[in-house]
Amino acid sequence: MLLDQCCDELGLDCFEVRYRNALRKGDTTTFGHRLDHSVGIAECLDALRPHWRKLRQRAEEFNADGNGKFRRGAGVACMWYGIGNTGTSNESTMKLTLTRDGKITLFNGAVDIGQGSTTVILQICADAVGLPMEAFGLVLGDTGLTADAGKTSASRQTFVSGRAAQMAGEKFRGQILRQLNAGPESVLSIDGNVVEAWDSDGVKTLDLNGLPTVAEDEVVFLSEATFDPPFKPFDDRGMGEPYATYGFAAQIAYVEVDTELGSVRPLSFAAAHDVGRTINPNLVEGQIHGGIAQGIGLALMESYISGRTENLHDYLIPTIGDVPDIEVMLIEDPEPLGPFGAKGIGEPALIPTAPAILAAIRHATGAIIRKLPALPHEVLAACEAVKQKEL
Repeated sequence: MLLDQCCDELGLDCFEVRYRNALRKGDTTTFGHRLDHSVGIAECLDALRPHWRKLRQRAEEFNADGNGKFRRGAGVACMWYGIGNTGTSNESTMKLTLTRDGKITLFNGAVDIGQGSTTVILQICADAVGLPMEAFGLVLGDTGLTADAGKTSASRQTFVSGRAAQMAGEKFRGQILRQLNAGPESVLSIDGNVVEAWDSDGVKTLDLNGLPTVAEDEVVFLSEATFDPPFKPFDDRGMGEPYATYGFAAQIAYVEVDTELGSVRPLSFAAAHDVGRTINPNLVEGQIHGGIAQGIGLALMESYISGRTENLHDYLIPTIGDVPDIEVMLIEDPEPLGPFGAKGIGEPALIPTAPAILAAIRHATGAIIRKLPALPHEVLAACEAVKQKEL
């Protein structure tokens, strides 16, 4: 909000000011971290620029046509977010086994709380091994059987646990190919207790019954890998490299404000997110949709009053009726440390939404909101302050 106000005072386009000042590869952050790769915020803004021009013009035309009490506006907000734990160890371990009867099992301790990490981590691992997902069994979040994968927070599971799964998968594949004396580009298949590899020399076959076990439960191949992203903790001057990688995003909110009631209705969102590499497009888009829905709640609804809003009758959260059309643009600026270039998308999806809504309210009415949520009586008070200033 302050940036938008400054731009207005200087007669500058707040979108272009963000673009000019966006971090780029080779830049150093205020805390001394040089960003040499996967810095896609400028590309996010490039993707949004046509939407910005169209929606700002559409809002201004709507407002100029004298549509009674309704006013419309478009606002933009950017974000960057450190993926994983801040300035501390962040490791995850994944394990794969193959038994004599040809059953592959991925031991995955990452807890899926609805964001889809179970699917994504399995996709990454299967791709690294070179076998279909259907070939894998799963043991999930079992403290007696799975290694520690770290907490499910900080948008870290795809990046950290995914990379551990990739490393375990590549190690597992290498063990099998060496046993078969097959080339690295071989195509693998498993049918019962028979493993086959096709390479330039033809088909090579391995009978698992003829192999010694390497662990209990008839395990003949076992692979385990741990990934802990590099970091440098903050020193006493607040300088360091607290994260191995960062997510970047920009969102545009288009809203309609009822200037008599103070209600705000989001009409559409355009969201561009640098995810490094899209492992599962449906899950990534779902995360962004969910984050924007949460952002609408943060911006307009979710007001906690002790002793009063302690149930979902009185504490309002968005429903499907409150979430408008969302256009998602996935920007892929690969992260070398990430699994096949991927980064996290959980919390980054939420962060730009509320400030974009507040900026859109201001574009529509001139009202400056500095408190969340922007409840109708507070929007009306802010609109009234604009009128008083104009008198």
